[in-house]
Amino acid sequence: MGSLNIGARKDSEKQSRLREQSALGKRRRWNMNKPLLIMFLPIAIFFILFKYVPMFGFIIAFKDYNFADGMFGSPWVGFDNYRYLFQNPDTLGIIRNTLVLSALTVFVGFPFPVILAILLNEVRRSWFKRWTQTLLYLPHFLNWVIVGGLVLMMFSIETGFVNNVLERITGSAYPFLFNEGSWITIFVASGIWKGAGWSAIIYLAALTSIDPSLYEAAGMDGAGKWKQIRHITLPGLMPTIVLMFILGIGNVMDVGFDQVYVLQNAVVINVAEVISTWNFKVGLGSGQFSYATAMGLFESLIGLTLVLVVNGIARRSGRGLW
Repeated sequence: MGSLNIGARKDSEKQSRLREQSALGKRRRWNMNKPLLIMFLPIAIFFILFKYVPMFGFIIAFKDYNFADGMFGSPWVGFDNYRYLFQNPDTLGIIRNTLVLSALTVFVGFPFPVILAILLNEVRRSWFKRWTQTLLYLPHFLNWVIVGGLVLMMFSIETGFVNNVLERITGSAYPFLFNEGSWITIFVASGIWKGAGWSAIIYLAALTSIDPSLYEAAGMDGAGKWKQIRHITLPGLMPTIVLMFILGIGNVMDVGFDQVYVLQNAVVINVAEVISTWNFKVGLGSGQFSYATAMGLFESLIGLTLVLVVNGIARRSGRGLW
């Protein structure tokens, strides 16, 4: 009986020591991570105040909102706003334009940052690499108003550089910004030019995690650059590529207001009117906040659904986001 008591006491003491060590480890981790948590605090506050708190405003989509009664006092109308939206003949066209422009931006523009990162990673002269990176990153810091001005300078019928050259060669200018096909091409190309260099930073960071000895072993086995890229670089980048693709799919319904609004004009409005510009014109321009909120909520739900579907597909190969 005494040996049992001694054994139980030893087990109790051992568990007590383990709890103390666990508590000590947690305190140490807390002290080590405290500076990082303090730096993260402003970001968390920003997202709570400007991303999560405004979500409660989605109830406007189910109300006949007016300033006098406010968000909570305005009368409920249920799904009447959605009935109006989908009975409107322009709604399907706006959703179609949003999907087409977003899909082109994602699927056409997505490979360019990967290609740029691989090419920059293969550059061996540091001065050339630094200058190239700077020139590629620079467009990211330009506002879309400036980029829109540059596009007008390039493709304007009367004063555009491209049309001046084209007129000297063919004798006539081409309405690049007033033709639906060429407008879509310019829209996608300007987005790639502005964002590809900056997006390549993520892939360049991912390339640093690839073991250099793999390249050395492949080179000793006779593998050239293309085979090294195909069998080492691309597989090493694949988790990051899948992650960025899932995040990109989440923004398929969000083309971006600035780019479209700056580049669109009345002639190409049939392909240039998207959800974000329609919300601006209807919500702020006409004061129909309930309709604009209903369309915005619909856009968010479609984006969430696409993220869940793509992540489910990626998870089957073991590369899902969660």
